[in-house]
Amino acid sequence: MDDIVKQALAKWPNVPDCYGWLGLDARGHWYLRDDAVQAAGAFPHSKGTLLQHDKLLAFIARNYEHDDQGQWFFQNGPQRVYVELEATPWVWRLQPQDLSVVSHTGREALVRRCLLDELGRVYLETDLGLGLVHTLDVALAAEAVTDGRWTPEDVQAKDLPARYGYVCSPGARSQAGASQPN
Repeated sequence: MDDIVKQALAKWPNVPDCYGWLGLDARGHWYLRDDAVQAAGAFPHSKGTLLQHDKLLAFIARNYEHDDQGQWFFQNGPQRVYVELEATPWVWRLQPQDLSVVSHTGREALVRRCLLDELGRVYLETDLGLGLVHTLDVALAAEAVTDGRWTPEDVQAKDLPARYGYVCSPGARSQAGASQPN
């Protein structure tokens, strides 16, 4: 976490959390979701504005974390901005030279397990947690399977949030007052 963020947290410890305003799609893109976008429907049906400013994206990446309930957020100064997830908290990019794995935030990860859902989507369980392999890298994942590096295990996509302890929609959870990951 950035030092300036830590200082803001110390200075203003009771800023209310923000829900519904930030989304992460299945390709690792961040979306800003204003009131009108949120009123038009849940993420990812109603995505919002694609964030493209490099310094803002880097700031979000450095301050992207999760709470004890498995809700992912961006710590924006003293305020937690909870993230609506299309699929998983991480989106993996595979590096063609050595099949190393890098998250949508630029963090390197070590693969523990490969998963394949009912729609053919590839997920990797890593030391950072569960993430979806970017669609452009599925051929590289197939190469890793063919080479015997990874052995895919069949899963149901709907079971992944509970199995891996993450919440896809903290906003819906907050509105419902729920205590279980969704």
